[in-house]
Amino acid sequence: MKRFIINGGNRIYGETKIQGSKNSVLPILAATVLIRGETVIENCPDISDVDATVKILKYLGCTVKREGHTITVDSTNADKYDIPDELMREMRSSVVFLGAIIGRMGKASLSTPGGCEIGLRPIDLHLDAIQKFGVNIREEFAKIDFETVNKLEGTRIALSFPSVGATENIILTACTAKGTTVITNAAREPEISDLADFLNSCGARISGTGEGTVTVEGVEQLHGVKYKVIPDRIVAATYMAAAAMTHGRIHITGVIPAHIAPVIPVFEEAGCDISIKGSELSLSAPPMLKGIKTVRTMPYPGFPTDMQAQIMAMTTLCHGTSVIIETIFESRYKHVSELLRFGAKIRVDGRMAVIEGIKNLTGASVIASDLRGGAALVLAGLAADGTTTVNETGYINRGYEDMCGVLTSLGCDIKLDEREIKNDSDDKN
Repeated sequence: MKRFIINGGNRIYGETKIQGSKNSVLPILAATVLIRGETVIENCPDISDVDATVKILKYLGCTVKREGHTITVDSTNADKYDIPDELMREMRSSVVFLGAIIGRMGKASLSTPGGCEIGLRPIDLHLDAIQKFGVNIREEFAKIDFETVNKLEGTRIALSFPSVGATENIILTACTAKGTTVITNAAREPEISDLADFLNSCGARISGTGEGTVTVEGVEQLHGVKYKVIPDRIVAATYMAAAAMTHGRIHITGVIPAHIAPVIPVFEEAGCDISIKGSELSLSAPPMLKGIKTVRTMPYPGFPTDMQAQIMAMTTLCHGTSVIIETIFESRYKHVSELLRFGAKIRVDGRMAVIEGIKNLTGASVIASDLRGGAALVLAGLAADGTTTVNETGYINRGYEDMCGVLTSLGCDIKLDEREIKNDSDDKN
């Protein structure tokens, strides 16, 4: 495993431009499978989840070229309809290829995703929706096969929960289906709108994204285009939290203010001064952060669950008591045990976490177990006294482009130790 070594105590100060959105680029790249031709996607972040997506595209028969942050995909000769288990396992969100493959090939074959602590598998909403298009589904052992007898037929789908992944898969399936598809209780995240904007530029007919009810009128075929991915709102908010925790000041360029809006009240409640002009945002932190009464994660436009861990790290240094309620995922507090190693005072009761702010964190050796939790540990290390080692940085690289380089440019003392260090868990994976 690789690790970050952080010498904490330096104030973040400076300017950074935000990378392209991870949660936009993955479904957009998957959508290129529907296009019989060449597509150019700009502002693609250099992250491992994009690398995994490119591997899947190549396996399916697409020609893929990458130059910097631009990826060109030619899907003319795509002829496979399955994704091997080893490729599915590289990226948790690889199920987003389902709708595109079915729309292109009329059939698909995927390995079964792992279970979920809340009982309902993450893919169940996808399966229920895909069936409504006239797709036969057969599940056997660790494999799920999908096949259409006739052409895909538009349908009406009411989601029991506004799932981002399910909404994306439904849209991808519906684009070239016969007739009209209407999705109620659809996810409203900006990344859904970005996918729809991309597909519409390719000739699709999608309306209503961002409003809860999405309508897709099927078309015969889509054509290639050049398209630029939106900036990553979670990355922007993560660096805002880093500046707040180190009592620093950051100027962020290339943001879409409306996408950042759900997190701004939390930073303002903590005492940060925020100014926005066009696509630029500045945050100045006070000498002492104030406690945050309650942060409740909700589907967009509520507070994003992808920022829960980073805000928790921030509240460990806020004066007074802060409360976080996680309503999206029941088991998204894996970072708590690692934050406690810094000396943080956190109590968890079910979906609620109560954080008692302390004056100083102390550097520690910690292990990242997921993407956003790993980012939270880095933030804690930046603000802590002494040296912190964050192990298993591969999780962080899934969503943050060169986090080490970005933070170094902002005045932090952080280095990537690229030596492969044996971990006992390596033998179990």
